[in-house]
Amino acid sequence: MIHVSSHSPPGQSPLRTVQVLGGGSAGSCAHVRSLTSGLVARGVRVTVCAPAGADHTYDFSGVGADHVHVPRRNDPTSMAVLRAACADADLVHAHGLHSALRAAVALSGRRVPLVVTLHSRPYAEGARAHLLRLLERRVARAASVVLGSSSDLVDRARSRGARDARLAAVALPAPRLPAESEDADRLRPKARAELGATDRPLLMAVGSLERHRGYDTLLDATRAWRRLDPVPLLVIAGEGPLRGELQRRIVNEGLPVRLVGPRDDIGELLAAADLALLPGSWESRSVLAQEALHARVPLVAAAAGGIPELVGDAAELVPHGDSEALAEAVEALLADPARRERLRDKGTLQVATWPTEDETVAQVLSVYDELTKPLPLP
Repeated sequence: MIHVSSHSPPGQSPLRTVQVLGGGSAGSCAHVRSLTSGLVARGVRVTVCAPAGADHTYDFSGVGADHVHVPRRNDPTSMAVLRAACADADLVHAHGLHSALRAAVALSGRRVPLVVTLHSRPYAEGARAHLLRLLERRVARAASVVLGSSSDLVDRARSRGARDARLAAVALPAPRLPAESEDADRLRPKARAELGATDRPLLMAVGSLERHRGYDTLLDATRAWRRLDPVPLLVIAGEGPLRGELQRRIVNEGLPVRLVGPRDDIGELLAAADLALLPGSWESRSVLAQEALHARVPLVAAAAGGIPELVGDAAELVPHGDSEALAEAVEALLADPARRERLRDKGTLQVATWPTEDETVAQVLSVYDELTKPLPLP
């Protein structure tokens, strides 16, 4: 529960902030909604610049923000809308590298503080990797403060020239369906029956179907599970450009995998699973990892990005891109109920170490205060 108190002293106009969001990852969108709710509750005026689809899904308007539709494109019209939205801001807070770059351009020539929160390590190969480094340098040097959601992102921002980079307290709302819910026992068999896993282990992976998320490695790992009895079923929830390619592999190789597309009942599906799998994610605070530990579902994850820092010893970590290690870790856990129970208990302890929504808002407000307090008179 976010503590409600007025942040604006009597007689002073409220702080005016603009949150710039590209509508990208679920983690950054959920963070902005949580942050917005807390800021509004404390008397801060918030405008969220994001695609209309993001507002429809995360309802920034419903927690008291003004929403301005700004498409993710970088065309002149979109940039003009963003520039106008930032015109009367006391401070602009951008989330993610590309949103930060757009915000920096929109603020060109103006002395308005820019805070940037980095939620994930950007991914690029070849010539695009050089361009990425240039973009990171531009953003790092334009930002008054860079907040990284994991230590590796803070170090990366400093290496790109950030004059002030700090570890961010980033909290996400608790899952909609905790494992302790009184409905869990009723919903779990229903979910497993719908997915076709009433008499076999159910493995869950969630996320957009993109190359860098490690789904090729995950499908490679499923080959080893075909020799198990019963054969585990892997269910992947999400949509993306790799769907056709992954589906062809599943059919051609006879893999025990189902692609179920985007779902609005991830909490229920996850709570029904025996294991959650995260084969590759450069998100520092993966939504799936957090929901799995909240729901006491054992997690097997690639040791990439900020995942090791996020989960500690409360998950089975394997080298990124190593399908054999992933397959062996899953097989070992399925064969060891005591190990799974220990991971559930460790997950509960790890969740208790994560920052709360209230702590997240308090840290962000302290940064805002630093950057907007009036200079002393000479």
